[in-house]
Amino acid sequence: MDSGTRTTNQDKFLMEEVDIIVATIAFGMGIDKPDVRFVIHYDIPKSLEGYYQETGRAGRDGGEGNCIAYYSYSDITKLEKFMQGKPIAEQEIGKQLLLETVSYAESSVCRRRLLLHYFGEEYDKENCEACDNCLHPKTQFEGNDAVVNVLETILAIKEKFKADHVANILAGKVTSAIKSYKHHKLEFFGSGEDKDEKFWNMVIRQALIAKFLTKDIENYGLLKLTQRGMEFLENPTSFMLAEDHDYAESGDDESAFGAKITAVDEELFSILKDLRKKISKVKSVPPFVIFQDPSLEDMAIQYPITIDELQNISGVGAGKAQRYGTEFIEVIQRYVEEKEIIRPLDMVVKSVVNKSGIKVYIIQSIDMKRSLEDVAEAKGMDMPELISEIEAIVNSGTRINLDYYINSVIDDERQHDIYSYFREEAETDSLEDAIKELGSEFEEEEIRLMRIKFLSEMGN
Repeated sequence: MDSGTRTTNQDKFLMEEVDIIVATIAFGMGIDKPDVRFVIHYDIPKSLEGYYQETGRAGRDGGEGNCIAYYSYSDITKLEKFMQGKPIAEQEIGKQLLLETVSYAESSVCRRRLLLHYFGEEYDKENCEACDNCLHPKTQFEGNDAVVNVLETILAIKEKFKADHVANILAGKVTSAIKSYKHHKLEFFGSGEDKDEKFWNMVIRQALIAKFLTKDIENYGLLKLTQRGMEFLENPTSFMLAEDHDYAESGDDESAFGAKITAVDEELFSILKDLRKKISKVKSVPPFVIFQDPSLEDMAIQYPITIDELQNISGVGAGKAQRYGTEFIEVIQRYVEEKEIIRPLDMVVKSVVNKSGIKVYIIQSIDMKRSLEDVAEAKGMDMPELISEIEAIVNSGTRINLDYYINSVIDDERQHDIYSYFREEAETDSLEDAIKELGSEFEEEEIRLMRIKFLSEMGN
């Protein structure tokens, strides 16, 4: 697409004029929507890094995000063809990344566990209760002997080969590499020939997750035994395995996702989203600036019908309730009466007594254009603490004007860059994401001050 058409489509998606956006890669989407609920991969990505980054577009507001990937090995063949003609070293790395993607797609292990392991993190639960493998687990079997066979073979070839090579040795598959290294003459060659190389690759992957093995990433993924693997070899214990999916089979129609149990009134939630969309068009701001999805969901659980009750809703403070709340509580009240809904009786209106004295002092000081350093000193705070208090004031819906201070400490160009990020690129108001995207040339304090300015101007 030309840039004008692309920008128009992105804006329509952002303003909820369209529900779906299609892109070749996530980097090209350029969206700042925190409430993406589905990411669907029609073609499998070239790497797990790409997959992780692209699925990360979903649920950035803390709400639910479903990620669905369509997978066929023919996709992999197509991607391998794209690599032809590239330098050999680049092809090697590309093929290794593709193999990791294949392993992820075909594995029956908890996908969350597998993904975190790939990035060097641990997930200590066996079942995440969210992915297709955990919701519809494959039958497990005792894999003790298979793991021992793999570990012994890797030691026999002096820990100098990758997973595919090891799998071919065990399956008794003669390849040019096996012939050239004379590995078809090893005593382990064909010791697992009752199973194919796909089975042995699965065993290797699960041994990696169990930390019996490690991959030398500096050398294209050569397999090496860990101390834990050596101990297992000396004293083998029970080790359960689950066979990979075979996508050549006619698949079952089981849904990848479990039945969702939720207290959210879906009909009211939909009505509130439509109202938010209408108000966002009038105000010319993205819908998430008014109320984020978790706030609307809480309204569709609690059914607030007064401004005081609305202030008790997650992510809604006094200012936002006053600024946007009237239309929302009118809609909710009509809905409650029409549906004869019995509302929760335990709604407790938030107290504003705690720390109210400090907040009033801060607001008055800003109105008088006092230096923030002076305000912090007067209340025995450091600057990060004072900024946190100001953020709380703005998040509760109070509009404040920090221009006098910001203009004295941040030059115009830097102000423009940070403000533009929040207005045009940010998917949420996350400080962590902003620091990551804007880079190390910007100070955290600058970003926080400009975020306060943006949220105050756009939301309050």
